[in-house]
Amino acid sequence: MVYTSMTGNTEEIANAILEGIQEEGIEVEVKEVLDASADELEAYDGILLGAYTWGDGELPDDFLDFYDEMDSIHLSGKKAAVFGSCDSGYEKYGAAVDILVEKLQELGAAVVLEGLKIELAPTSEERESCKQFGKQFVQKMLTEPSTY
Repeated sequence: MVYTSMTGNTEEIANAILEGIQEEGIEVEVKEVLDASADELEAYDGILLGAYTWGDGELPDDFLDFYDEMDSIHLSGKKAAVFGSCDSGYEKYGAAVDILVEKLQELGAAVVLEGLKIELAPTSEERESCKQFGKQFVQKMLTEPSTY
């Protein structure tokens, strides 16, 4: 799991997803995007990326170098999913999630869950949805991939 968070909202989502995955008995390596290198993704069967949407629908600055590095990797046979904190005050809701889904598909990954978009910080109900997202990802890892 590689993510970035400025206000802590995306980190809260990441932690809830992680909790759901761990409840399924799976260990996850978690890195903040500034501490990760895109080529590391090739070593994993499952990839989770998380980013908040910045400005008018862009990736956050923290994610730009990693995103550019992704052009040099191949993710065929990998299963992936994307999550992020969003703000309905902007015209493009959760565009960072969509950008990352598209990039993963471009690189050959099977995106096995629809992107998880949470308005700002997750409520307790949404936190449960995040945990379920993690559990669903584990189930998708154990079955054939499908794409959205």
